[in-house]
Order: sequence, then C-alpha cells, then structure tokens
Amino acid sequence: MIEVRGLTKRYGEVTAVRDLSFDVLPGRVTGFLGPNGAGKTTTMSLILGLIYPNAGTARIDGKQYASLAYPMREVGALLDARAVHGGRSAYNHLLCLAQTNNLPKRRVGEVLELVGLTEVARRRTKGFSLGMSQRLGIAGALLGDPKVLMFDEPVNGLDPEGILWIRTLMKELAAGGRTVFVSSHLMSEMQNTADHLIVIGRGQLLADCTMEEFIARSSGQTVRVATPQADLLAKVVAEAGGSAVSGDNGTLIISGLLANQVGHLALQHGVQLNELTVVRASLEAAFMELTADSVEYRAGAEGAQGQPAGPGQPPRELAAHGRPGDHGRS
Repeated sequence: MIEVRGLTKRYGEVTAVRDLSFDVLPGRVTGFLGPNGAGKTTTMSLILGLIYPNAGTARIDGKQYASLAYPMREVGALLDARAVHGGRSAYNHLLCLAQTNNLPKRRVGEVLELVGLTEVARRRTKGFSLGMSQRLGIAGALLGDPKVLMFDEPVNGLDPEGILWIRTLMKELAAGGRTVFVSSHLMSEMQNTADHLIVIGRGQLLADCTMEEFIARSSGQTVRVATPQADLLAKVVAEAGGSAVSGDNGTLIISGLLANQVGHLALQHGVQLNELTVVRASLEAAFMELTADSVEYRAGAEGAQGQPAGPGQPPRELAAHGRPGDHGRS
C-alpha cells in the first residue's frame, strides 16, 4: 500500500505538487492521470525518495522508501526505461541490481524469461529499441518479487502484442494481491487496464475514485431509451432536470440523469420502455472535461521549449513559462 499525505514540493516560486493526499491500495490497478505538467513524475519521485518534499509524507507499507534495507524486495519501480548503462548487457544490468539487494542469481534468468528478453540477454543495452528497454525496465521492477509496483508510462515503445502483454501482467499482479500504480497518457489503454483512478492537475488532486465512477461523472454519458411514449418521457425527464433529444430509430438520448433515475421516472409515470441502454463516455472524454482548466500547454500558442533542468531545478519537471512540466512524460 502507498500512502501519500499532504505532499508538497516547491522549486523556488513554482509549486510542482501541492498538499497532495491519496492511497494506492493492493488488489487493484490504480491509474495515475494528469495533463503534462500535472506533477505525476514528481509525485512518483517523491514516493521513491529520489527528491525530498517541502511538506508531507509518502510511505510504502508504513515506511519511507529510504528506510528500506532491501528496497527492491518491497518496491519495484520503472520511471525511465533508458536509465541503463549502455555498455552492459541486459543480463549484467539485472545481475548488478540483484547483487545490490541480495537477490539470488537465478532470479535474473526468471525475469528475463518473463519479459521475453532471454534471447537478447547477452546483448549490450545501447542497441535496444525503446520497447526492449521498457521490457528490461519492467524486468528490473519485478526482480525482487515486490508487493508494490510503480510504472511511469510502461507501454511507451511497445508494439500491440507488448501492450497486451503488459496490460495482462499488471492485472495479474493486482489479482495476486499486489499494489500496482501506473501512469500513462494512453487513455484507451488505461480504460482497459485500471480499476481505480488518481487524477491530478497542477499538482493538486482532482479525482480519487473507481474507473466507473469517474466516467459516470462525465457529461458525455447518456442513456438511450426506446419507448412508444417518447413525448411523455421527454417531458418528465425535463421536469427532473435532465434533457432528451431524438436519436436514431425513434429512440431518445437522455443526458443529465442516471439510468436508474430514468427507469424510476418511467415506472412512476407509466411509460413503457422497450430499451434502456447506458451509453458510456470514454475515459478520454471524461478526462478532458475534468482537466480542461489544468492543461499546461495548448496547441497554437507560441512558447519556449523546455530546457534541461539546471542546478536546484527538478530533473524533468520544470518546464517552460516557469511552471512544473513533465517534458512529455507526466
């Protein structure tokens, strides 16, 4: 379990994370969403002790990451797939990690087979594609067989087979009782993977709920109804605060009310229903609606390009215009 309480991180006048609190529970895949510059990578770095907060705490199973004697046995993380010594082979990279955490040598071969890199295990990583590097990073995260796993954009560079593989893997890990915390910009993939969502914008919490609840809050969710008494139903829906417009094949498309509310109104007023179907909004539509005021960069506007962080600045999270950014990763 990951516990974040009142987490705040400032860089000069820029507040990258502001009084952020949430829990990531075991047994489910928790998606971590937010526009570029929202502070996702900063938050993950704070949880892992890579940077220090100005206020608040982040604990993993009740402990700070820095206090763990053998951290890879308790937490597996992938924040940057390219953070590998290019002169080392995949095998030697993992072997070095295993030795630092007192893990058995056999575990290296096991995770290489799990991620599908056995045949290239002795190749230098500098020749790896991004997809291969992602698989190696995932192998490193799994090396200690930890209870808590954190992935930042794990599907970047993966082909469709690889995306299906990592989706299935994360679900299996969560089903086995592990805590799985994953950040991604691919909304369609997240909709197929995550059970719960943590959404932030400009470093602040915007939503902490199940996938179903998050999508249900979107104004894009509607109810499609087929009835021979369309005029009557449209009237009572309007009186209840909803709206109804004509759809295909004589149906009504109702917004502003949940399906059970529509069904109750129909029963209450003696309206015959031949069909009642929830037309779900997509995660992407719900996300765009919620985060509209938190978007850091908009197409069409001129602006300076993000530059590498200098001394005293966050590594990858202080972007143009003096606001916290994620340089396309968070």
